[in-house]
Amino acid sequence: MITRTSLLLLAFMAATSLASTGKQTYIIHMDKTKMNALDQTISSSRRWFDAVLDYITELSAEEEENDEPEISPPELLYVYETAISGFSAKLSAKQFRSLSKIDGFLHATTDELLTLHTTHSPQFLGLQPGKGLWRPSVYSSEIIIGIVDSGIWPEHVSFSDSGMPPVPARWRGKSTINNLLYTPTGICEEGPKFSSSNCNKKLIGARAFFKGYEAMAGRINETVDYRSARDSIGHGTHTASTAAGNVIPGASFYGKAKGTATGMIYSARIAAYKVCYPGGCVSSDVLAAIDQAVSDGVDVVSLSLGGLPRPYFRDNMAIASFGAIRHGVFVSASAGNSGPSSFTVGNTAPWIMTVAASSIDRSFPTSGKLGNGESFEGQSLYSGKPTKNLQLVYGRLAGGQRAEYCINGSLSPDLVKQKIVICDRGIIGRTEKGERVKEAGGAGMILLNRENEGEEVFADPHVLPATAVGFSAGNAIKKYINSTRKPTASIIFKPTSYGDRAPIVSEFSSRGPNYFGPDVIKPDITAPGLNILAAWPPTVSPTSAKTDNRSVLFNIISGTSMSCPHVSGISGLLKSAHRDWSPAAIKSALMTTAYNTDNRRAPVAASGSGQAQRADPFALGSGHVDPERASNPGLIYDIAPADYLKYLCSLNYNSTQISLFSNYTCPRKGRSKPGDLNYPSFAVNFDSKTRNKTLSYKRIVTNVGAPMASYAVQIDQPGATSVNVTPKYLKFNYIGQKLSYKVSFVADGENIAPGTTSFGSLVWVFGSYSVRSPIAVTWQ
Repeated sequence: MITRTSLLLLAFMAATSLASTGKQTYIIHMDKTKMNALDQTISSSRRWFDAVLDYITELSAEEEENDEPEISPPELLYVYETAISGFSAKLSAKQFRSLSKIDGFLHATTDELLTLHTTHSPQFLGLQPGKGLWRPSVYSSEIIIGIVDSGIWPEHVSFSDSGMPPVPARWRGKSTINNLLYTPTGICEEGPKFSSSNCNKKLIGARAFFKGYEAMAGRINETVDYRSARDSIGHGTHTASTAAGNVIPGASFYGKAKGTATGMIYSARIAAYKVCYPGGCVSSDVLAAIDQAVSDGVDVVSLSLGGLPRPYFRDNMAIASFGAIRHGVFVSASAGNSGPSSFTVGNTAPWIMTVAASSIDRSFPTSGKLGNGESFEGQSLYSGKPTKNLQLVYGRLAGGQRAEYCINGSLSPDLVKQKIVICDRGIIGRTEKGERVKEAGGAGMILLNRENEGEEVFADPHVLPATAVGFSAGNAIKKYINSTRKPTASIIFKPTSYGDRAPIVSEFSSRGPNYFGPDVIKPDITAPGLNILAAWPPTVSPTSAKTDNRSVLFNIISGTSMSCPHVSGISGLLKSAHRDWSPAAIKSALMTTAYNTDNRRAPVAASGSGQAQRADPFALGSGHVDPERASNPGLIYDIAPADYLKYLCSLNYNSTQISLFSNYTCPRKGRSKPGDLNYPSFAVNFDSKTRNKTLSYKRIVTNVGAPMASYAVQIDQPGATSVNVTPKYLKFNYIGQKLSYKVSFVADGENIAPGTTSFGSLVWVFGSYSVRSPIAVTWQ
């Protein structure tokens, strides 16, 4: 994750840059039909974007004579021609005003900063060597996963091409960039510390996009990062290996989580598109990467990043992702790390697979003992010796103002030397607190959750003996400190543990409802995202801190950034097994086969304030991903690109807003309702002032299971709502047959307060098939 400090620094740098140039970066959407026509009318040596930029210059020059003259012409950053139609450029205020006079101009937005949002997880997901989706007859090396992230460390063993067949003939990367080299094994964009030889038959593409970042923050500091596809953060290397890294026996983090590391689709090829830097990821670069990835021929785009929720017509990632799915490319994106607050989920467009994060059944336990004999449990990746029984200090007994947070300069060496320091979470990063304690001479640290963080704890690679504990344990420790003049404690670090209750939706995982699209439940699904081990650059320390000199090949980190590539790789498995399935069909299979009970056969829980509670669809979507069941779902809810456009029409988008996605005219009559989108879940919104209101939706399912099948419907009724389905049986006679049904929701309750929610499900059952759709009812 990008820290708040680095975001503020980047914002300051951007403001300084804009003040000095008088220009701002804009993403400009153009009418593709008119741009194609313009290409036909100008000379072959120029393109439509050349003509548009020249026209902007001419128009801005024609403004009133007493205006100040332009400092410089428009500065083109990128041209978008595949996933979306348009370009990004640095424009002055006058140049920006000129856009509205250009025939074919649709919409423009200022560039924005986005943020970056496995040894055991394949086994936890039920993937087994030589079986099911990992059978040689199913497992294809033709699938290409596009990772849009912070780049990649190409020499890592996870990306070796030993034993791999030639690059798929359909791989078609194209570019006009002079330093793009075509090699027998891949397409590499050369740059600092990155050459054509870094690509191979595994890593078949590597490109870097930084024009938008440099326009906002100034030239990249090459002492801390690379103006190339090489990863200086670790995030992109981690996500790439999670999705499609090689099988690596004996992987571990200093002996913890030891086992065989492997990507979800380890035989797939990887194309890395670097868009994220220490200060964040800029939207214009992300769009250029998505546009290029679709043009190159990837099967899946994996986006472990995002920004604030916004209407789809103002969401550039949503617009670009729609262009991707129109080309048959599956798009998986992280839900965000702003949980457990409601309405925080991002990447919510219905054509995007939005992935929440949850735990697996592995932990890294510690045990602590207080001087009064009480014990407490925690987690840590520290791998050294246990501490002795040492004095505890906290708050004013450890230093000055804000010492309870262990921020820089707050701890007094005289007070903390050779003692265990108690630190509350907040303000700075968790491992950074340990650095501050170590710098001040502390011998250990206990990191306490605050009330809103509940009982879920992160296992972090601390630089000194340290453990993290939940809110209740933290309260007990504070109570003990206040009860005696000289409190003491010791910490023991235990071996990796397996068999914990799982999955549990993580506290940080962003929650629904979907603020700008309440008729679609988001997130869609949850996947492993807590304490995930995957590949890491050897030059980047586990904590990414300057004072941390450790070098590792595998690191353990958490976030929806980690859950997203799990689903990206699994979608590649399904694409390999079902070449004729659309992105929507793959998404449907993953959603309708997801499970909602944990390994204790209890309902999946969600972490948050206090003890974990039962997770609802606004936390885990349709449930936890189940790859093997998804490969044979029985029925699918397919959605064509035109169906999504009809959905946008049902949101009352105007013609200009629709044209950002496609040249499509909304029907004047017979418009569908938002709830009629053939989505594999049901979001029902009632007016709290209306009694006995009925909402009816239509769905169409396609048989992809047994040729002859008769499915019966089963309903788990949401509270204060009656659900009726017609017909109650669906009888199929052949594979590919489509049948429709109608479902009606009747609000039964009286005087229900706005904001009240209730949940249920609709399941079609035949033999071993169980095709489940969650229902979320909200009174507005």
